Amino acid sequence: MKSWFGRLYIQVFIAIVLGALVGYFLPDVGITLQPLADGFIKLIKMLLAPVIFGTIVVGIAKMGSMKEVGRIGVRALLYFEVVSTLALVIGLVVVNVMRPGVGMNIDASHINGSAIAGYAKTAETQPGLVGFLMDIIPTTMVDAFAKGAMLQIILVSVLLGLALVQAGERGKPVVVVVDSLLDALFRIVAMVMRLAPIGAGAGVAFTIGKYGLGTVWSLAYLMLGVYVTSILFIGLVLGSVCAWTGFPLTKVLGFFKDEILITFGTCSTEAVLPRMLAKLERLGCEKSVVGLVLPTGYIFNADGTCIYLTMAAIFVAQATNTPLGIGDQLVVLGVLLLTSKGSAGVAGAGFVTLAATLSSIHTVPVAGLVLLLGVDRFMNEARAVTNLIGNAVATIVVAKWEGAFDLAKAEDAYRNRAEVAAEALVPETEAGHALSTPVPAAS
Repeated sequence: MKSWFGRLYIQVFIAIVLGALVGYFLPDVGITLQPLADGFIKLIKMLLAPVIFGTIVVGIAKMGSMKEVGRIGVRALLYFEVVSTLALVIGLVVVNVMRPGVGMNIDASHINGSAIAGYAKTAETQPGLVGFLMDIIPTTMVDAFAKGAMLQIILVSVLLGLALVQAGERGKPVVVVVDSLLDALFRIVAMVMRLAPIGAGAGVAFTIGKYGLGTVWSLAYLMLGVYVTSILFIGLVLGSVCAWTGFPLTKVLGFFKDEILITFGTCSTEAVLPRMLAKLERLGCEKSVVGLVLPTGYIFNADGTCIYLTMAAIFVAQATNTPLGIGDQLVVLGVLLLTSKGSAGVAGAGFVTLAATLSSIHTVPVAGLVLLLGVDRFMNEARAVTNLIGNAVATIVVAKWEGAFDLAKAEDAYRNRAEVAAEALVPETEAGHALSTPVPAAS
C-alpha cells in the first residue's frame, strides 16, 4: 500500500480530486490556493532555460555531423506543419457538425468588450512574420536566458552545439562541463517534482473556485466539442502515427500518465518539460533527437491549441449569427496556420491568437470572445494535455524516422515504467552509464 501511494500519478490524482472538492464546496479557499499552483509552475520555469540549453548543446555535440542536425530539424518542422494543419482542419469540421453556437443569438453590438480589451491590444502589438523572425535573434545571449525566450534559447543552443561539433576534440571539455551542469539541474527538477501534487490540486481548486460549475454548464456543448475533438485527434491521428512507429498509443499514454495528470491539473505543459526530456530518452529516443524536437515542438506543434482555435473562432461566428461561407472559413483556417505558430509563452496566448486572427479577417466580431472567458480555463486542460501527448508522439516519430528509436529499449522501459517513473530524473551516472560520451570529430 505504501508503494501504491508513493507513485506520483496516484498522488496527483488524489490531489486533483481534493482540489475539485475544495473549489466546489469552499470556493473562497480554492481561490486563495492559486499562489501554490503558480509557485510550482514558476519553480519549473526557473529551470527550463538551462535544461533546454544543456540538452540541446550536449545532444548536438554528440551527433558529430552538422548535416544530421539539419536533417532532423527539417523533418521535425515538416511533421509539425502537417499534424498541426490536420488539427486545425479537424476542429473546423467538428465545429461545423456540432454547431455549438447556433441558437445563442448574441448581438455583438451589445457585448461589453472591456473584459478582452487587454487581449485585443496585445494582439495589435504582435509582430508580423518579419518581426517574428527577427525576434528569434536575441539582443545578447544573456538576454535570451534572462527573458526565458524559448526560441532565442534554442537558437543560441543550436549554434553552440554546432560550434562544438566543428571544434571536435577541443570541444570535449565544454561538453563535459555542460553535461555535468545538466546532471545537477535534473537533480533540482527531481526535488521540485515532489511538489507536483500540491501544484496540480491547487490549480484545480482555483479554477473551480473562481469560475464555478455554473459557467461550465452554460457553455457545456462547446466544451464537450473541444474535449471530444481532442480525444478523437489523439485516438485517430496520433494513434495511427504511433502504430507506424511500432509503439502503440496506449503504451505512450501509460508511460507518460504522471506527466499527463500534472499537465491536466496545472494547465501547463512547461511544468513537465524537464521530466519529458528525461523519460523520452529512457524510452529509446536518442538524446540528440529529444533535445532538438521536444523544445521546438512546444512552440510549433500545439495540436490541442490548434483544435481550440478553429472551434472557438467558428463558435463566436455562430453565436453572433455571423454568416461564414466555405471560403470565409478557409480564410480563417489560412490565417490560423500562421497565427497559431510561436504563441507559446505569451500571457493569454489563446485569446491573443484568437483576437489577432479575428481582427485580421474583419468578419467575426472580436468582442464575441467575451463568451469564452468563463470556460477558457476549463478548455485549457484539454489543450494542454493534447499538446503534451502530441509532442511526445512527435519526438518518437522523428526518432523513428531518423533510425534513432530503439523499440526494444522502449518495450523494456514500458514494462518497467514504475521504476522508470521513479528514476526518470536520476542522472545516467547513477544508472551505471558514463555521464559524457566521447565527442566525435567534426565531419
